[in-house]
Amino acid sequence: MLLARVAEVSREVAAASARSRKTALLAALFAEAEPEESPLVIAYLSGRLPQGRIGVGWSVLKEVVPPAVPPAERPELTLGRVDEVLTELAGVSGAGSRAARTRLVHGLFAAATLDEQQLLLRLLTGEVRQGALDAIALEGVAQAATVPAAELRRAVMLEGSLPPVAQAVLAEGATALDRFTLRVGNPVQPMLAHTAGSVTEAIAALGPCVVEEKLDGIRVQIHRSGDDVRIHTRSLDDITARLPEVVAAARAVPADAFILDGEVIALDPDTGRPVSFQSIASRVGSRTDVAGAHATLPLTAVFFDVLAVEGEGLIDRPGHERHEVLARLLPDAQRVRRFVVTDPADPEQTAAAERFFADTLARGHEGVLVKATAAPYVAGRRGRTWLKVKPVHTVDLVVLAVERGHGRRTGLLSNLHLGARTAEGDFVMLGKTFKGLTDEMLRWQTERLGELAVEDDGFTVRVRPELVVEIAYDGLQRSTRYPAGVTLRFARVLRHRPDKRASEADTVAEITGRG
Repeated sequence: MLLARVAEVSREVAAASARSRKTALLAALFAEAEPEESPLVIAYLSGRLPQGRIGVGWSVLKEVVPPAVPPAERPELTLGRVDEVLTELAGVSGAGSRAARTRLVHGLFAAATLDEQQLLLRLLTGEVRQGALDAIALEGVAQAATVPAAELRRAVMLEGSLPPVAQAVLAEGATALDRFTLRVGNPVQPMLAHTAGSVTEAIAALGPCVVEEKLDGIRVQIHRSGDDVRIHTRSLDDITARLPEVVAAARAVPADAFILDGEVIALDPDTGRPVSFQSIASRVGSRTDVAGAHATLPLTAVFFDVLAVEGEGLIDRPGHERHEVLARLLPDAQRVRRFVVTDPADPEQTAAAERFFADTLARGHEGVLVKATAAPYVAGRRGRTWLKVKPVHTVDLVVLAVERGHGRRTGLLSNLHLGARTAEGDFVMLGKTFKGLTDEMLRWQTERLGELAVEDDGFTVRVRPELVVEIAYDGLQRSTRYPAGVTLRFARVLRHRPDKRASEADTVAEITGRG
């Protein structure tokens, strides 16, 4: 398949507002593609490169930004050829690597039409944004392969990703789904939670439920088969070699085969309070001196669910039954603290649940998860039967610059560069976000920031630091990318504050003081 066809559909999907139209476009594309091409189609439409990081930054890309390299007159560039070049780029290293990357990228762009060049640029800069494309791609594959979407979705959850399942069903049809099952050793996509405004609201929505501590650690899925233990992250990366203490703890569990779901955390030995997420992430990310990192910051795994044990899959069993199994496997210290609400209409139980939430925050954890006790484990879905409740932090920041939008946001100023005031009276950048912006907000900020523009390189518009925005965020984390040394976690725009002066924005000291 030609890259031009993917570029065409990418543009059409981005412009379409109706989910049914997006699905139909993708279904037609998957029907045209060879089954073995479907993983690349899915990856490129979702803005991912199968090779991961390929070492191509702006220093290389600025040399090929359209129209720097004259585009090809006719589309001849295939998906297979693009994949070959990207694989070659990922393997470039050592002396002369920048020149080699520049040569490969230049050759790739020279073989592409203008539409293809624009898609390649968005792919290489991580700027393909088309909404919940993965879910729509799944529905498109289901239509193209004429298989039930629900059955395909379950297979994807159990396999861990859509591309291998899509390739199988597009080649073989519905019978291919039978081989995608829950297996110890094969990580599955974790169940996720929606958000509730309060514990009381969550209880009212769910009925009989359990309120569990939400730990601010690294989500892990642990698979054990005999002495073989594998540890996977939320994104299904294998981090077994980095967590020897967790491997040892898994081998001590009185069962030969299981899949556990939990969090890796660390507690301060003096205060007993949880260590920051950033410190844990740094320790888990250490690949070179694992023994030294272990000695500096030993980690502990705490679990809240069990997906399989001794050859029996449990994901379809209700939550309270899975917890009974978990309690037989693990002592209290290795399970998250919880409070059970048997009668949601009982105000005393609701009040006790709210006190449990307050106590959880006082202990230094980030919030709670409220889970319906009868709910199965719906792998890979953000289910309505799990609701997270966390305190929301808000801050007033100043817009320092804004990036031009892509896809449905083409022609609009979208991704905001956010700054806080310093003690000297200027501004320092804390991060970026385009989340939370409605169409109306986008239109308004495009007009207003256009009035404040002082420099425009075609991608980023620098503006006078005058517009204040109210930002919600989940916490701070250390970052060497930004001058203040910190950035906001999960920042999203609540509202523009044209009624506030930039001098009224929060300072770096105020924000870091809140933590």
